[in-house]
Amino acid sequence: MTTLEPELAKVPVTVLTGFLGSGKTTLLNRILTEQHGLKIAVIENEYGEISIDHDLVVETDEEVFEMNNGCICCSVRGDLIRILGQILRRKQRFDHILIETTGLADPGPVIQTFFMDQELAGQLQLDGVVTVVDAKHVGLHLGEAPEVQEQIAFADVIVLNKTDLVDEADLDALEGRIGGLNAVATVHRAQNAEIPIAEVLGIGGYDLQRHDALVDRPLVPAPTGELPMASPARHDDAVGSVGIATDGELDAERFHEWLSTLLQEQGEDIFRSKGIVNLQGEEDPWVFQGVHMLLSGEHGRPWGAAPPTNRLVFIGRNLDRAGLEAGFRTCLA
Repeated sequence: MTTLEPELAKVPVTVLTGFLGSGKTTLLNRILTEQHGLKIAVIENEYGEISIDHDLVVETDEEVFEMNNGCICCSVRGDLIRILGQILRRKQRFDHILIETTGLADPGPVIQTFFMDQELAGQLQLDGVVTVVDAKHVGLHLGEAPEVQEQIAFADVIVLNKTDLVDEADLDALEGRIGGLNAVATVHRAQNAEIPIAEVLGIGGYDLQRHDALVDRPLVPAPTGELPMASPARHDDAVGSVGIATDGELDAERFHEWLSTLLQEQGEDIFRSKGIVNLQGEEDPWVFQGVHMLLSGEHGRPWGAAPPTNRLVFIGRNLDRAGLEAGFRTCLA
């Protein structure tokens, strides 16, 4: 009689991003030197011919794999898949994989890798995107560097770093501005990237069964405020969030058709979408999330004590709130 080997749990993957000088490498070093007992593999992306970031990472027992032949978001996704495959083939199993992107990277294509490659998806679980933001200087970049807005928009967790350099009122205004860009990310204030590891690893940002935060979190972004070192011209962000929250049942066929068409036609500008909806005739909620045109969905945990509801969030560029709300209303049963 043959004894079947138990199926190994998927290895969680965290994408660590943030604009130049935000403190990504400082946070990475903190993760690598914490006494968390995890065996972590790190994939570093260095933009340019001369590697610098690798030399800034502290000496640890962790494995560091370096990519220095281009920006991870555009030209070397094949290399990312190759390195991930190399990690998975090693005899020694890792507990977690960290991908640190260059400060100029759009995280979207990196995230899409885990939706598109079925072999990787069977062994890896995207845990979430952690974005480090420089509280002191982000006002200089939000209006001029689209990468900053995109990195915030894709985040599940935002580490608002260098808060000791900014007063409380400006920090509150900055959090309001971030809330307008990404209404569902969790924001943690930090100095020198000091943050509990549990707040950045094991967050389940792409776990469809962990939808409580979406139900509990207010979907109306906080009012924006003036940022330190920001001019009025930088006050109107192209990137933003649209939240839809309403009771009632949805016609399943109309809803799936509307969502599919929306992402096919506007997916280039919709960075992330996620939601929990009440489909007519279904006992359990249907939970979904997408990255650009790619979408995954499944039935979630039973509603339990919470009444059935519909809560959706779209995060992207130049979103048409009225159009999204009108399209959604056509799906109501």
